[in-house]
Amino acid sequence: MLALIPDGLDGERADTAAARMTGLSRSRWEAIAAAGGLLVDGQPVAKSFRVKAGSLLEVELPEAEPAVVVRPQLVAGMTVVYDDADLVVVDKPAFVAAHPSLGWTGPSVTEHLAAAGFVIATSGAAERQGVVQRLDVGTSGLMVVAKSEVAYSRLKQAFRDRTVDKVYHALVQGYPDPLSGTIDAPIGHARGDEWKMAVRADGRPSVTHYETLEVHRAATLLEVHLETGRTHQIRVHCAALHHPCVGDRLYGADPVLTDRLGLERQWLHAVELSFLHPTRLEPVSFTSPYPADLARALELIREG
Repeated sequence: MLALIPDGLDGERADTAAARMTGLSRSRWEAIAAAGGLLVDGQPVAKSFRVKAGSLLEVELPEAEPAVVVRPQLVAGMTVVYDDADLVVVDKPAFVAAHPSLGWTGPSVTEHLAAAGFVIATSGAAERQGVVQRLDVGTSGLMVVAKSEVAYSRLKQAFRDRTVDKVYHALVQGYPDPLSGTIDAPIGHARGDEWKMAVRADGRPSVTHYETLEVHRAATLLEVHLETGRTHQIRVHCAALHHPCVGDRLYGADPVLTDRLGLERQWLHAVELSFLHPTRLEPVSFTSPYPADLARALELIREG
C-alpha cells in the first residue's frame, strides 16, 4: 500500500499514522515496524518515527492469518466486587494485565470477564474494549470496566475530568520528607528503555498527593491520591523522591529488603475507588483489603 501522509497526521508516530490509514491496530504496526515493513519515503522507520504531511507512507500489509479460536481462562484470585447493567468492578490480583497487549502472554482482566460470561462495552481499541482505567501488571486492587456504551463514554470522561477518586496504599523505603505533600512532576518514557518511565521535563503533566499512615524503621506506609493517571505514576514519583516502593526492583528498590520480605512485586495496592455512577448519577465507592503477600510484608516491617 502506498499513500501520502495527510495534513491531519503531520507529526504523528509512524505506527499511529499507519493504524489510522489502514484500520489495523497500532500494536500490529509496532510488530510490522520492528520487522522492517513500515517505510516512509522509501526508508524503513521505527514505530516512534514522526511522519510529515506529504511524505509517502509505504506499508506491507500482512497476509490474513487463519482464525484461531482461543478460549479465555478464569483467573485465580480475581474477585468481582460489584456488577450491574452498566459496569463491573473487580479486585485484580498481581501479575494480571488489564487487557491483552503485544508481548504479554499472561492473564488479563478482560479475558477473565469474558470467560466468566460478562459482556462488556465494545467501545475502545479492539484489545482493550470496555477498559476505562488500567493498573500495572504488578499492582493489585480495584479496577472498573464498562459494560454499556453509555457507561464507557461517561466513565472515560470522568477519568479525563479527574472526578474519579483513586486511592492507593504504597509501602516505600525510608521516610519521605515532608511526611505529606504533593509531587508535581511530568512523566515520560525513560530514554533507552521502552518499559520504564521517568520524570522528564518534556513528559506529560503528572500530580500525586500523599499522606503518611505509618512510619517504621525500614519503610513508610503512604496513602496516595492520584490527580492524573500516568503509566507507573506512583512508582516513578516515589522513586524520584528517592523512596521507591518496597519490592519495586525496576525503580531502584533494595533487593535485600525485597527478598527478606518475600516480595515478587512492588508493594502497591489500589484500596479505594469512588465515582459518580454513569447512569444512576449517584456516588458509589468500593474498597479492597491488602492481598496476602502485601499484608505479610507489612507485618514483617511492623515487627522490625
